[in-house]
Amino acid sequence: MGLGERIRQRRQQMDISLQELANRTGLTASFLSQVERDVTEPSISSLRRIAGALEVPMFYFLLDDSTPSPVVRKSERRILRLHDTAAQWELLSPADPNSQLEVVLTRLPAGVSSGDEHTSHPGEESFVVLEGEMEIDVADETYHLDTGDAIQIRATLPHRIRNGGKTELVVLAAITPPRF
Repeated sequence: MGLGERIRQRRQQMDISLQELANRTGLTASFLSQVERDVTEPSISSLRRIAGALEVPMFYFLLDDSTPSPVVRKSERRILRLHDTAAQWELLSPADPNSQLEVVLTRLPAGVSSGDEHTSHPGEESFVVLEGEMEIDVADETYHLDTGDAIQIRATLPHRIRNGGKTELVVLAAITPPRF
């Protein structure tokens, strides 16, 4: 089942029309229809809006129908890579929509950020820089973290990470409740 079909299925489970989903996301019904028919691929920010409106983490749309194992093999990680960004997110925790915790490995090439917009959502996030240099905006503050540094934030504050160095940034994030 493709991304668009999973979005349509979830929308229909919630008994929401395309127009209602458009109202909840700020996206147009025609765009959402194209996404559901896999004619176009949503940006990361659009997929976040859709997932939020449908009350699921983003990775929900990338799950298969099997029961999740507590083990996530490196070769079996769910990887999210959208056409509008060079960023890559790897889901390290089991893809379980009932889980309260999510662990994600983020890879950002030099000069790339986690998205065009700052995001905020319920919960907390904790980041550990495994490789490279990370800049993170949290509300009106910007923090610079080097390899080995960590930060924990209230996710209700607008935030965005970006690669502040000249090499790839690799960040481990623990997120509650699941966001991706």
